[in-house]
Amino acid sequence: MVVRTRLASILLPLAFHVLAGGVGAFFVWHAFHGERGIAADLEYRRQMAEIDGQLKVVRADKAVWQKRIDLLRGAEIDRDLLDEEARNLLNRVNSNDLLVFLPPPKPESATPRRAE
Repeated sequence: MVVRTRLASILLPLAFHVLAGGVGAFFVWHAFHGERGIAADLEYRRQMAEIDGQLKVVRADKAVWQKRIDLLRGAEIDRDLLDEEARNLLNRVNSNDLLVFLPPPKPESATPRRAE
């Protein structure tokens, strides 16, 4: 009888602590690796930084195009830009234009690199 109560007084708290430790470990593991955990937060922040970089590039590109559109719009039209856009769109040249044919650019991998 004494052995049974001593065994129960040792095993029951031990089982409780093991179970509590398992539940705690479960929550700690999911706090780091879960869908909304620390690792997911770091991945979201990396993706946000990448998207912010793309947004800056797109905004700069938009500003360039907006400037070109503004030159073609309004009371005063930039005739040189209008002529350039019309020729590019129609794929035509004027009979008085001088054409210079350049060789195609070499790929970068074919160019030798210097030792730094």
